[in-house]
Amino acid sequence: MFLINILLVDDHTLFARSLSVALDEYNEIEHFYSTQDIQGIEKMVRDKNIDIILMDINLGNLSDTDGLEIASNLLKSIPMVKIIVLTGYDLPVYRHEAKKTGISGFLNKNISPDDLISSLIHVSRGNTCFPSESNEIIIENLTSMEKKILQLISSGKKRKCVADELYMSERTLSNHLQHIFEKLDVSSVVEAVTKAIQLGYIPPIC
Repeated sequence: MFLINILLVDDHTLFARSLSVALDEYNEIEHFYSTQDIQGIEKMVRDKNIDIILMDINLGNLSDTDGLEIASNLLKSIPMVKIIVLTGYDLPVYRHEAKKTGISGFLNKNISPDDLISSLIHVSRGNTCFPSESNEIIIENLTSMEKKILQLISSGKKRKCVADELYMSERTLSNHLQHIFEKLDVSSVVEAVTKAIQLGYIPPIC
């Protein structure tokens, strides 16, 4: 039997302990480790011969960056390690970014232990595990400016205030909004903000 060494990177200690207990009964797992030491992940992967990292996206106060960026950096320094995003923020834009980064899978924290084990085995054999995209629409990527505009508008700021803060005219702002509407296939600011939240372009409020 092929045994797997797992490392969980998550800011919730209770979740880490619960997952450790849940996986303890599965013979496929040789060792399960968890850490909140972001700076020490690479050393731990090498020292413990980690096969798969389970990485949360939102790491709270553990890091100034999110799990996707940390995963991307790890894959550059340790390309042989496999990373699966295990998160409660199951949004299309995050899944899309994970695939572009070279991450091996994307799982919701609501997954059952049996399904998690199946996914771990699947990935350990060189495969990927992502949710079915049959009902998922991948939207043309918004630019950083377009994301910033939506974030400011979603915070309740008026168009003039948004334009002033971004050092642009209201006409230029209107042009940006029109491009956003076309990309998101919507016809109003309210619809654009709603869809941006659904897709994950506007970060969840923690």
